[in-house]
Amino acid sequence: MIKKIYAVTLVLIALAITAKAQSVNNRKYNVLFIGNSYTYVNSLPQITKNVAASAGDTLGTDSNIIGGYTLEMHLQNAVTLGKIEAGGWDYVVLQEQSQLPSFPIEQVDTEVFPYAKTLDSLVHAYNSCGRSMFYMTWGKEFGDTSNCASWPPVCTYDGMDSLLRLRYVMMADSNNAVLSPVGAVRHYIIEHYPSISLYVADQSHPTEAGTYAAACTFYTAIFKKDPSLITYNFSLSDSDAAHIRLAARLVAYDSMSYWHIGQYDVKAQATYTVTGNSVYFTNSSANAASYSWSFGDGSTSTLVSPANDYSSAGIYTVTLVAINCGKSDTLQMIVNTYPAGITEPTASVTDFIISPNPAHESLNIRAGKNASGLFDLHIINSLGQIVYGTENNYTEKDTMINVAALPQGFYVVAISTQGALIYKSFVKD
Repeated sequence: MIKKIYAVTLVLIALAITAKAQSVNNRKYNVLFIGNSYTYVNSLPQITKNVAASAGDTLGTDSNIIGGYTLEMHLQNAVTLGKIEAGGWDYVVLQEQSQLPSFPIEQVDTEVFPYAKTLDSLVHAYNSCGRSMFYMTWGKEFGDTSNCASWPPVCTYDGMDSLLRLRYVMMADSNNAVLSPVGAVRHYIIEHYPSISLYVADQSHPTEAGTYAAACTFYTAIFKKDPSLITYNFSLSDSDAAHIRLAARLVAYDSMSYWHIGQYDVKAQATYTVTGNSVYFTNSSANAASYSWSFGDGSTSTLVSPANDYSSAGIYTVTLVAINCGKSDTLQMIVNTYPAGITEPTASVTDFIISPNPAHESLNIRAGKNASGLFDLHIINSLGQIVYGTENNYTEKDTMINVAALPQGFYVVAISTQGALIYKSFVKD
C-alpha cells in the first residue's frame, strides 16, 4: 500500500507540488436568512453567530423570518426583496415551508421550484459575489399526519425526511447553489444518539439541541471548517454538544463536495511545460477573476497563462494566487529548468539520510560528507501538498524538523541541491 501511495506522490510532485492556502485565521461572512419559524425558533442566526465566534470566526447576519411563510410568499414580500437587493451578502439562506417540498412532485414543480429559482436569480442579480444556500429541513417526528391520508409517503418520519432531503438536493443542484444539510445531520443524531431530543412538543419545531445541530451545520456550510473547532455549547451538556458537533462533522464536513460546500469557491490550478530556460504555464483555475504570479526569480505577472524566461537554469518555486471577490487560493509549483541530462547531483541519494522512520515528533536529516553548500527542503504529503518548506538556509550537517503536528501518513522529503531533486520518503506515526 505504501509503495502505491509513494508512486502517486512522485507523479504529483513531477507535475506540480501544491500548497493550498487554507488559512485558519479569522474569517468573516455576511449571511441573510430568509425563512420561517424553523429559523426563528431559538434564534438560529444568533446561535450560528455564537458558534462561529467560539471557533474564532465572524458572522454578520440579517433576516426576514415569518412563521408559516413559503418561498412564494417571500417573493411577494417587500422586506425580503429589499434585503436581498441591498447586496453585500456572501450567502442568502432560503428555507421553504416545512411541508411543501415533501408533497407530490407535480405540486413541488409548481409551488416550490419556480420560486426557489426566482429568488436565487435575485440573489445573483444583486450580489455579484454572493450565492444562495438552501436550508434542508427535516421530517416531523412521526411524519406529516395532517397529509398522511392523501399522500402516504409522508406518513412516517423516514418517508417525509427522505422526500425533503431529495427535493432540497434538487433545488441546490438545479440552481448551482450550496446546501446546508441540517436534516441529514439531524437524521444521524436520531439514529446514533436517540437520547438527544430534537423535537419540542409539537413534534415539528426544534429544541435547543435541534437548533444547535442546525447552527453547527450552517457553520460548516458557511465557513467550510470542521465543526469540531466549535467550543460554544449553547444550553447543552458537554456530552450532547460534542455528539452533535461530531454528527455535523461526519455528515456535513466530511462530505462537503456532496453538498456543494466550497464547490463555487476560487481554486488555483495550473500546469507547466519547460523548454530550455523558458517555462510556459497553463492556468486551469476555477471561479477566479484575476491572477498574481511570482516565478521565484523576482519576476511576476498578472496574465492568465504567462510564460517566464529564466536567466539561468535552476530550481524555482513558482506561486500562483487566484483571486475573486476578495478571496484567494494559492498554488505553489517547484519548477526544474536544468537540462534533462543534469538529473543527478554530485551528492548521491545516500548522502542524505532521514531518521527515525517512522517519525513521531521530530525528523532528522543528515547530509553526508559528500554533500556541501546550501539546499532547499520541502515535505510533501500524499496529496502532493507542501506541508513544510524552506529555502537555502540549511548548511549544518544535521537538521532536525518538528513534525509532531503533521497528521499520520506517508510523506516525501524533496531536497534540491546542486542542480537536482532528491526524494526521500518517511512515515509519520
